[in-house]
Amino acid sequence: MAKNKRIDSIGDLKNRYEKELKSNYAQEIKIELSLFERVFNIGVVRKAFIIIILALVWQFYAVYLDNDLMFPTFLATLKGFWSVISNGELAEKTITSLKVLFTAYICGILAAGTLTVLAITTRIGTDILEVLTSMFNPLPAIALLPLALLWFGLGYPSIIFVIIHAVTWPIALNIYNGFMGVSNTLRMVGKNYELTGLSFVFKILIPAAFASILTGLKVGWAFSWRTLIAAELVFGVSSGGGGLGWFIYEKKNQLDIDLVFAGLLTVIIIGILVENIIFKTIERKTVVKWGMKF
Repeated sequence: MAKNKRIDSIGDLKNRYEKELKSNYAQEIKIELSLFERVFNIGVVRKAFIIIILALVWQFYAVYLDNDLMFPTFLATLKGFWSVISNGELAEKTITSLKVLFTAYICGILAAGTLTVLAITTRIGTDILEVLTSMFNPLPAIALLPLALLWFGLGYPSIIFVIIHAVTWPIALNIYNGFMGVSNTLRMVGKNYELTGLSFVFKILIPAAFASILTGLKVGWAFSWRTLIAAELVFGVSSGGGGLGWFIYEKKNQLDIDLVFAGLLTVIIIGILVENIIFKTIERKTVVKWGMKF
């Protein structure tokens, strides 16, 4: 009888301990954060703070250097930026560049996607992708511009061609590596549902490898901007027109260095907006939502 009573007391003690443990876990832990901590936890605020620091460094260094022809101040650049925005010159050049950029970027994505799908679905496609990427990926896109000018003439088709070359290979490599990194478990799920060919690619491989695909799209976007500005510098010299690259070259010849920096600032602003609005939105609605990235 005493033994049963002892067992009951141990059982009661265990139950009491479990109830206390659950109640402790159930309690909300409230930590009062200061206003500074709450504001600084916002990513946009932190990034804006970094940009402000860089702008101040720019301003102080330019004042210290005291040479507007070499390095204008940040305030002088903003003044020049506003002047070419007001008269519509910079907006016109920017729209021209963006039209060419998006056309070539979409074409590069389609080319990379086609090559990668062929590489995943067929053995000869894998060989073609490996040979082409090993040949053309190390080749600087701007080095093909003289040939593009011979093939397509003095026009935007030449610039679109070299941008497609710059975009296709890094995107294709990232998509292919993402597909190859898909786990065997997911592949077996696709086989159990009798998915083959394009249905297997779009329903299994692309969602599973989308984080790597998105990285490739970001790299391709950066490469397309670099190639566009470099190609427009050369193309602008030949034709007397163009987009942001020609704007930068023209203002350099006119010794309007503040406007040269305004053109570079425009490229930076567009890059920040695309990264933090377009790519971040896609990332939040896909890989973050799916639990592939925190």
